[in-house]
Amino acid sequence: MGRKRKGRPVSGWVIIDKPAGITSTSVVNKVRWAFNAQKAGHAGTLDPEATGILAVALGEATKTVPYITDALKAYEFMVNLGAATNTDDAEGEVIARSNQRPSDAELTEALHGFIGDIQQVPPQFSAVRVDGQRAYALARKGEEMALAERDLYVDELILLDRPNPDTALLRMVCGKGGYVRSIARDLGEDLGCLGHVAWLRRLWSGPFDIADAVTLDQIDALAKDPAIDQFLQPTELGLADVTQVHCPATSIAALRNGNPAQVIANDVDYGDTVWACSEGQAIAVGIYKAGQIHPTRVFVPSANVDV
Repeated sequence: MGRKRKGRPVSGWVIIDKPAGITSTSVVNKVRWAFNAQKAGHAGTLDPEATGILAVALGEATKTVPYITDALKAYEFMVNLGAATNTDDAEGEVIARSNQRPSDAELTEALHGFIGDIQQVPPQFSAVRVDGQRAYALARKGEEMALAERDLYVDELILLDRPNPDTALLRMVCGKGGYVRSIARDLGEDLGCLGHVAWLRRLWSGPFDIADAVTLDQIDALAKDPAIDQFLQPTELGLADVTQVHCPATSIAALRNGNPAQVIANDVDYGDTVWACSEGQAIAVGIYKAGQIHPTRVFVPSANVDV
């Protein structure tokens, strides 16, 4: 017999405005503790010194994490021009300098080369695994690695401001797996001036916007208090980019048991990933085939009550 999970079977999304100086994992642990939640995860790691949107999933919402992870995300960041660091951000040691500075026009032109389907090499100090070890652990030992290029889709990369010749404020909208630090590094190299990230803030992630985020101070203030549930957003928001179909009452039990069942759908093609909804609540995610969903994930009805 399986061990009963400790805590509440609470489900939903908690959108945190992450401060600098704390890891994403620490934020998740704090939110889980404050909600006394049985299960928690997050969609898209932020570096410890980065700030902004960190979408924390509790309970059944963890089943929708992949759909948020795959969604577009927006970042605003400042690039320091004239120096490269070993971490590609301001936390690292300067390893090279340049007196060259691009004009605004040259900088804007260079940004065009980073839009669309590109490839980038992760920073040496990153969580990429190398022979079973994290790259940052090897980098801290002074080892230099030849990390493989990774595909990245960049929807937008624009110059917002040029406070002075040594800095450039940029905004980027990109897909899964992007390293903003790599963008700053590669941009500086292309311009011949070198560069690294001074600071970074995530503005939105999929359906979640920084305007709707709460702070860790707000979470702390209501920790273990039933009133903390006011910060929960619906599990279903994690499926905002997945096609929704209607689940009739006669299909609910079958889908929740992991069995194919009839749904009502419009403009859905055979083989599409869809999610079945009944009275606003997610029943299952699955593959649409000839009027049925073949479930890949099923959802337990939300409780969000003390146990």
